[in-house]
Amino acid sequence: MASFYVKNFGCRAAQADGAAIEEQFRRLGLESAESADRAGIVVLNTCTVTASADQDARSAIRKIHRENPDCQIVVTGCYAQRAPQEIGNLPGVRKVVGNSHKHRLAEIVLAASSLDSHVSPNLISITDLQSSPAGLFVSDIFAHTELLAAPVFDAANERTRPNLKVQDGCNNRCSFCVIPYVRGQSRSLPLDRTLLEVKSLVSSGYREVVISGINLGRWGRDLNATTNNRKSRFEDLVRAILAETSLEKLRISSIEPMDWSDELISMMAKSPRIAKHAHVPMQSGSDRVLRLMHRKYRPWHYREKIEQIRAAMPDAAIGADVMTGFPGESDADFEETRRMIEYLPFTYLHVFTYSPRPGTPAATIANQVPVQVSRERNRNLRELAEEKKSVFMRSFIGRRIEAISLNERYDGPDGIATEALTHNYLKLRLAGGHPANHWMHVQVNRVEAGSLIGGLAENPSDSAA
Repeated sequence: MASFYVKNFGCRAAQADGAAIEEQFRRLGLESAESADRAGIVVLNTCTVTASADQDARSAIRKIHRENPDCQIVVTGCYAQRAPQEIGNLPGVRKVVGNSHKHRLAEIVLAASSLDSHVSPNLISITDLQSSPAGLFVSDIFAHTELLAAPVFDAANERTRPNLKVQDGCNNRCSFCVIPYVRGQSRSLPLDRTLLEVKSLVSSGYREVVISGINLGRWGRDLNATTNNRKSRFEDLVRAILAETSLEKLRISSIEPMDWSDELISMMAKSPRIAKHAHVPMQSGSDRVLRLMHRKYRPWHYREKIEQIRAAMPDAAIGADVMTGFPGESDADFEETRRMIEYLPFTYLHVFTYSPRPGTPAATIANQVPVQVSRERNRNLRELAEEKKSVFMRSFIGRRIEAISLNERYDGPDGIATEALTHNYLKLRLAGGHPANHWMHVQVNRVEAGSLIGGLAENPSDSAA
């Protein structure tokens, strides 16, 4: 029996796509291989958000072809959608399947030829249209309406915190971002399907589910109007999950600043079943740079949202995406960003150095920031973020906090400890061996090597932080 292996690159949405691709192959009777060098079919589900992401994919293709020359290499994902010809010319690549055809990838791969009777006549290979040794299956992503939805599990903690993609695509047009051009328009997993997936995960024993998307806060805007003739909103999805499932903890991934409504903040603050964790992309603290980026908010709008979230949830994790080196970013612009980060109550940051993406407006701006300057600014913000995270973590010493046990265990100088994650997104090492996938109250004793260190609270019925 043929075997397959799926290697994923990039964001949570890509990981979810990879899980759905695995399910496609399993439904067709294939078995999953333990590694790429043991598989007959290797699928690389790529990212293209930066030039380094493209390079990572090309390096992986070359390595797999070198170590497993007889396997069929299939490349899909965002890089495949953006540059199919470029990928198709790489040695070893048999097929390139863009995001436009990803929902039928297994069917395409298992067809006897690039097009045969087992493949719908509506599925068009563009092999004949361009010279490439690989079969290319790519079409207009903006005509694409499919949404791949399958829970994805962290390899180390596959029995604890599945991630469920409920939205894909983006209707925004940030000047630096290629994602709308490779993932298409915003589209949502219908409410009934979402609830079915969450209930299935709960019945399988999962106690926390992370819901995610490319632009998650836009969930529902593309669906039919509700019974009161109002378009569905993300708040409706959250409310329905709380009301119609018995899920113990819902974690919400990244939400754009303009989608953090008063209602959403209030629901998160009041419900013990929603993890106190807000990720709010910032990108820049400079009004001039935000305008060049085509972001839909101003620095003062962003600041007000973060302050509102902190006021409603004093112990919440608050994170952000920040970009350094956007074209035209001056020293003064960067200093505005640094000061804003210093002022706001962030507990962690994801800091990225700008990478020009072909076809985006920002790539054509003449005043590109030197790479060494961008990297130094990146380092500066990372150091600031580490300081803020450390202060936040130390604030929990001597307090009780809620955490879910994970699969990882450690045998250290203090004996066996179990890896856990707090409701507000902090790593925690819990004294003793504990089964995975259990929420518990923990007494925090100290901070060590980037983790809280603690033990079970003596009176677990007491409220946690």
